[in-house]
Amino acid sequence: RQRKVLILSQDSFYKVLTAEQKGKALKGQYNFDHPDAFDNDLMHTTLKNIVEGKTVEVPTYDFVTHSRLAETTVVYPADVVLFEGILVFYNQDIRDMFHLRLFVDTDSDVRLSRRVLRDMKRGRDLEQILTQYTTFVKPAFEEFCLPTKKYADVIIPRGVDNMVAINLIVQHIQDILNGDICKWQRGAMNGHGRTYKRPFPEQTESSSVLAAGKRSHLESSSRPH
Repeated sequence: RQRKVLILSQDSFYKVLTAEQKGKALKGQYNFDHPDAFDNDLMHTTLKNIVEGKTVEVPTYDFVTHSRLAETTVVYPADVVLFEGILVFYNQDIRDMFHLRLFVDTDSDVRLSRRVLRDMKRGRDLEQILTQYTTFVKPAFEEFCLPTKKYADVIIPRGVDNMVAINLIVQHIQDILNGDICKWQRGAMNGHGRTYKRPFPEQTESSSVLAAGKRSHLESSSRPH
């Protein structure tokens, strides 16, 4: 069987907005960086099914219209799942599913500049972007995202520029795909003395789940995390 790595984003699980909420979102007055902005129940169920080796349908979200589209993405079982997002460690039920937790740290100026460029491509004006950043994004980062850094097993400073850390993670994933995972099957301890709740799967078993506190491919996103 072909070994596979699956990349999923927490952004796919934004809640369906009411008409009033969508109106605020189009004006930059809705807080997308708050934990309540995500459909955590759907997120947990989807990840649970993936870990159990089931085929799932992942929502498709349109960031221009702030809408969940009718079409979904069919996701088949994989050997390694990389799940990225700004608040993947916030919910304990979801956090406890991960075998390895990565927090990718990037300078705040870099995060802001990337966000400005991204949102301008989505048709938003600079004043709205900066207002949303100071009103919602930065306070939410400090209140909800930054405190979850303590749950990370590995913290990667400098984001995509840290090639040493990235290569180590890539090698770790390759070891899993190549079957060099005996130490994980024996319940090896991680750096904090915590045993993994379940072993990494054999080829015939269900998926492993790793979590990146930012981009799952370890490149920092334009969102401040």
